[in-house]
Amino acid sequence: MRNKYIEAFENAQIENKSVPDFRAGDTLRIAIRIKEGDKTRVQNFEGICIARRGSGSGETFIIRKIGANSVGVERIFPIYSESLESITVLRRGRIRRSKLFYLRDRRGKAARIKELKK
Repeated sequence: MRNKYIEAFENAQIENKSVPDFRAGDTLRIAIRIKEGDKTRVQNFEGICIARRGSGSGETFIIRKIGANSVGVERIFPIYSESLESITVLRRGRIRRSKLFYLRDRRGKAARIKELKK
């Protein structure tokens, strides 16, 4: 059982954030607010969500993209982070797993995920 005061604080942090409905296998575009010195800018990170874990204010998700020179780049983001400007769902993936860590070993066409039919 969790402490009711901690739970109330977490709920207050979460209530004013709107997060789109997404799951593992979806292609997302994340706009991240980056502070460099006294300037701030927004940088986009686009890739496939390979995992979503946790609950409440501590919930996180992992995004994987193929960067320069075919190097895989993974980043872990807290869903309710202040540095996340926006989360946009670009494609819905048709998958049967909640964690897609097997994509780390796949290259090229083998790493594709079929799109969910509407």
